[in-house]
Amino acid sequence: MNFQVLRIALCRAALLCAGLMAAGLMAAGSATAGTPADPAIASKLKSALETATKTMKVESVENSEIAGLYAVQFVNGPLIYSSAKGDHFVAGDMFRIAPNGFVNLAEQRRDGIRKTKLDKVATEEMIVFSPASTPRGFITVFTDITCFYCQKLHKEVPELNRRGVEVRYLAYPRAGLGSDGYRKLASAWCSADPQDALTRMKNKLAVTENVCSGNPVASQFQLGQEMGVNGTPAIVTESGEMLPGYQTADELIAKLGLN
Repeated sequence: MNFQVLRIALCRAALLCAGLMAAGLMAAGSATAGTPADPAIASKLKSALETATKTMKVESVENSEIAGLYAVQFVNGPLIYSSAKGDHFVAGDMFRIAPNGFVNLAEQRRDGIRKTKLDKVATEEMIVFSPASTPRGFITVFTDITCFYCQKLHKEVPELNRRGVEVRYLAYPRAGLGSDGYRKLASAWCSADPQDALTRMKNKLAVTENVCSGNPVASQFQLGQEMGVNGTPAIVTESGEMLPGYQTADELIAKLGLN
């Protein structure tokens, strides 16, 4: 059992869920969805799944929206839905059928996890571009210097600030730690004026390399990986929703409900 097996299972999950709905097995929800599972069940699941996967560790076990299925989050890994014994599981997203369409319940869980993780990062460790007046809202952006769409998004920052949105940057060197991108990001974070250094780099202007000790780039890169970032820019809203890829200021304002 490994990530590859889980990826294959993802492809089958939609068909399995469709079969469950057809059989009427998804009709009854759990009143305690999102709360920690009974300790005895959580312990049994943790033991069974960690033994089966061998290298993966269980981070949390919660009651799901379907009675008898438990939401199991692996450390730096996927979210699965398991039986109480841990002898069967579904790898894939769970949806609720709502009057206006489908609601991705698994993604809502991931939103909550992302928000919790970001709430623990001090803004002093970010490069922040704030509006002149009190912000109406904010976005957190995992960024890279050499990414074209990161450069393009940065040109939207003045308009976002003008319309009351604070932009908080976290570093995500796509080529990995020790790369040229890492050194450039670290130099921006280590600069006496991080906002100016980051802006100059994104405008393809030279900035003196200055990789200081204790810079947060490595920890922010790790955080991005934990949160499922696989490309930049990765924009995260206040609620923890991830918006991958470039968005215009107008699109972001609409997404944030700040029109």
